[in-house]
Amino acid sequence: MMNKVIVVIGASRGIGRELVTQFAQDKSNTVVALSRNVAAMEKVFSAPNIKFAFADLMADDLHETLDKTLQDLPAIDILVNNAGKLVNKPFLELTREDINTCYQTNAVGVMHATQYMVPKMLENGGHIVNISTMGAFQGSVKFPGLSAYSTSKAGITSFTELFAEEYKDTKIKMNCLCLGAAQTEMLEEAFPGMKAPVSAAEIASYIVDFAFNASKFFNGKVLPVSSTTP
Repeated sequence: MMNKVIVVIGASRGIGRELVTQFAQDKSNTVVALSRNVAAMEKVFSAPNIKFAFADLMADDLHETLDKTLQDLPAIDILVNNAGKLVNKPFLELTREDINTCYQTNAVGVMHATQYMVPKMLENGGHIVNISTMGAFQGSVKFPGLSAYSTSKAGITSFTELFAEEYKDTKIKMNCLCLGAAQTEMLEEAFPGMKAPVSAAEIASYIVDFAFNASKFFNGKVLPVSSTTP
């Protein structure tokens, strides 16, 4: 797909970093990479069609920060909400800060960021892809220590369905992918020593194809993308 404006939130490592790189392979695309870790992005994003900038999903002034980066872009075609905060602790050891950080990053911040993007998608349409986890997928196997992370990620699965209903008469589509195990830094934090069946690059390739093409077939859907448990 050519001549698309693509925004990836949560772009400094793992799947997000791979997404930016793969979206930018077509030089006609403009890719905006957003993360709190600007130093990490500086090390890997050198293509002229990649623009990277700071964004903190926990910040009250998130819209103002996004506007500094995106105000010159009149339209956005694809938004990938990939940011995630993991806390791996037994339930009784979770602090209020642990829970707030997970929810502010994984749910509240995603909704707040999406509010900024929607006006830039209304005229021409677009596809918003939320990245969640199998731990947030109803009926899936659950694991101890991940209650703050997985429940906060479940917030955007419900948000996906609600948004699609509210915007069903527009050209904007939203879907959610609940990912299983992929070899990333976050997987190592959640399941130390585990070897995943797919790499970050492989799962990113799937997401890129989904972002470009799936809005023809899906809207408001929460889809599992997993071959193993976890």
